[in-house]
Amino acid sequence: MTIQNKRTFASILFVLISYVCVAQGSGTPAPPPPLPPPAPGLPINGGLFVGACFALFYGAKKLL
Repeated sequence: MTIQNKRTFASILFVLISYVCVAQGSGTPAPPPPLPPPAPGLPINGGLFVGACFALFYGAKKLL
């Protein structure tokens, strides 16, 4: 192979590789991940009022 043929061959390979690289690019963004499931159980402040009433009753009983 002569030097001119090697240069032509190398140029063709670079052009083909650039086409392959462009073809592999991401045209559309990936879909977003699914949302996490809701938290199980009752809310934290569900029995707050009942607990406060129980604490007042217990404190009043201890004072008497």
